[in-house]
Amino acid sequence: MSNTKGAAVAAWLLAAVYYFFQYSLRSAPAVMMPQLSGAFALDALGAAALAGLFYYGYSPFSLIAGAALDRFGPRAVLPAAAALTGAGALLFASGTLPLAQLGRFLQGAGGVFSLVGAVYIASRNFPASRAGTLIGATQMFGMAGGSAGQFVVGPLIAGGLAWSTFWAGMGTAGIALGVLLFLLLPRSEEPPSAASSHNWLKTSLSAMGQVFRNPQSILCGLVAGLLFIPTTIFDMVWGVRFLQDAHSMQYSTAVLRSAAVPFGWIIGCPLLGMISDRIGRRKPVILGGALVLLATLAYILFGAPGVFPPYSLALVAGIASGAAMLPYTVIKEANPPQFSGTATGVINFVNFTFSALLGPVFGRIFRNVASGSAQPELVHYQAAFEPLLYGVAIAILLIFFLKETGPRARPSA
Repeated sequence: MSNTKGAAVAAWLLAAVYYFFQYSLRSAPAVMMPQLSGAFALDALGAAALAGLFYYGYSPFSLIAGAALDRFGPRAVLPAAAALTGAGALLFASGTLPLAQLGRFLQGAGGVFSLVGAVYIASRNFPASRAGTLIGATQMFGMAGGSAGQFVVGPLIAGGLAWSTFWAGMGTAGIALGVLLFLLLPRSEEPPSAASSHNWLKTSLSAMGQVFRNPQSILCGLVAGLLFIPTTIFDMVWGVRFLQDAHSMQYSTAVLRSAAVPFGWIIGCPLLGMISDRIGRRKPVILGGALVLLATLAYILFGAPGVFPPYSLALVAGIASGAAMLPYTVIKEANPPQFSGTATGVINFVNFTFSALLGPVFGRIFRNVASGSAQPELVHYQAAFEPLLYGVAIAILLIFFLKETGPRARPSA
């Protein structure tokens, strides 16, 4: 990686654009569930399970992404990963269920390299005092993509754009993005020798073991995962259906309301990261965001409708849940700097394992509580998704066991 500041900024921006792209793919199924159900002959649970296959690729490949970036650098890894993500979108567009399942898995497996790559570039090329701000800005790009995957794609689908045409276009864009990354990312200064590459697996496993054995790493993953799942499971999979079924909203209005959550992330991730860097501490900001998320999520599920202005609850929930990104800064600061890519991969693995494993669980709970009803109602969604509140409450308790790693805590440590 070039030592010049301009090259580092350009590399980070390219990786952040890649993250925008993959988050658009991640969130897009939420606005086309009826179309996917019809195309693949699936019920609501089956369509949600198909969308959730993203996390079965995203979670385990987090570990591979971190280790590969630590060993080979971004230019050797990110272009191929972006092309793989695009290929997954093309397979999803085929309309054949087995190919679509493989494609959705590949979207996650390739897409995870974007976040890990952007965080790697930021942590290796910029001062530690700006870590929270830059990682928050990285997540801002991702959630801008998440918002676009609903806010932009929803009206296109409602306007008659075929779902398969959308996925084919995104697949082509992903492959083009891979070519662009290959051409524009700067080369690593010291390419690995044949001998060192031969020992890569052993070195990578050793690094993973050291990060995993650090209890703070596991705590970071648990806190991030429990704060993420209201977005990854509830909003990005069930959000539009929840608003249509439970509050009788029109499709177009439900899409805009649901998209306000990732739009809140666009504000919350860099804002909370900047606040954390400014005060020099991570824990108070994570705790404050988690408390606001708990209160907002509880009101969305159980509060009286119409009390707050439209979009405000979803926007506040998105801003508050931006605190889930700060553990990505903490885990880097709690582990040796040479393992920054591996540490990001580990927290991504723990974090999104929650989404991979719990997504089908929530789907089955919903199907059981809504069975026998011609149309799902608010009480069914409340019963199915109330455990999300318990998860956020557990995250709040775990935050107290995190060690403060912000700049103001380091001299005393």
